[in-house]
Amino acid sequence: MKINVLGWRFALWLFACLWAGLGAVHAAEQPPMVLQQVSPSVWYVQGVSELGSSANQNFISNAAVVVTPAGVVLVDALGSPALAKRLVAEIKKITPLPITHVLVTHYHADHIYGLQVFKDLGAKIFAHRAALDYLNSDTAQLRLEASREQLFPWVDEHTRLVMPDAWIDTDQELLLGGMRFQARIVGPAHTPEDLAFYLPTEKVLFAGDLVFRNRIPFVGQADSRHWITALDQLLSFDTRVIVPGHGPVSNDARHDMQQTREYLVYLRTAMGRAAEAMEPFEEAYQKTDWSQFVHLPLFKSANRMNAYNTYLQLEHEAK
Repeated sequence: MKINVLGWRFALWLFACLWAGLGAVHAAEQPPMVLQQVSPSVWYVQGVSELGSSANQNFISNAAVVVTPAGVVLVDALGSPALAKRLVAEIKKITPLPITHVLVTHYHADHIYGLQVFKDLGAKIFAHRAALDYLNSDTAQLRLEASREQLFPWVDEHTRLVMPDAWIDTDQELLLGGMRFQARIVGPAHTPEDLAFYLPTEKVLFAGDLVFRNRIPFVGQADSRHWITALDQLLSFDTRVIVPGHGPVSNDARHDMQQTREYLVYLRTAMGRAAEAMEPFEEAYQKTDWSQFVHLPLFKSANRMNAYNTYLQLEHEAK
């Protein structure tokens, strides 16, 4: 009996140590979240330049915070409910006002898995109607199931997809909390449902994933041709600051929009020549000079996939 008691106590002690160690690992792995002010009414938090994982809580995208006279308007909702709760805590440090609205730039997982937290707080969610196709698709459900495994415990069985409360079908002006936001439909580009939002009184542009600053864009299945056109549209704004979907804010708006545009144009030009000549992708990729982009974060993990998807798209366009 004595041995059993000692064994039970040892097991309990070991479990406690392991649990404490696990908690310490999770605490240590939490990437820092700091609200940075970019204009009198606008703050943002910046995700890390990595692929989403349980180690970083899927904190790889940005979210913006606009403090209006009547409440807080968010642009995007971060990549997990845990991150959204941390953002709520940060917002409480700068204002006691409630979170009243969330403007969704697009429905990629790293921007929307935190939505349920803000929905439960009573916020009204706006998104492009094209997101309805994604929300009702098998792709969205399969992605969520995969994320519950890959991003556990930050995304789990309680994480859900959230339907918007209001749809944006055309370019329009939104009056939220006494402040004017200009909503611009810029998709299909990075996604079919891309939206950009502009705050004219402070000349701040919330560009979503149409502008990637200081990192390789994720092209995926994007319509890169229309993406370039959309960037030309955004260049027409009198923008002082861009809050991009990823990376630090831009105080040189034209330069940073041009940087993303130049990358997309280069992809289409290089892969377009190969597709037109029916040159095998591997051969075309190896002979392409990527030196002007190779120094950017995520080049190794994203550029090859971007090039291949662009190659396939241009083959399809040629047909």
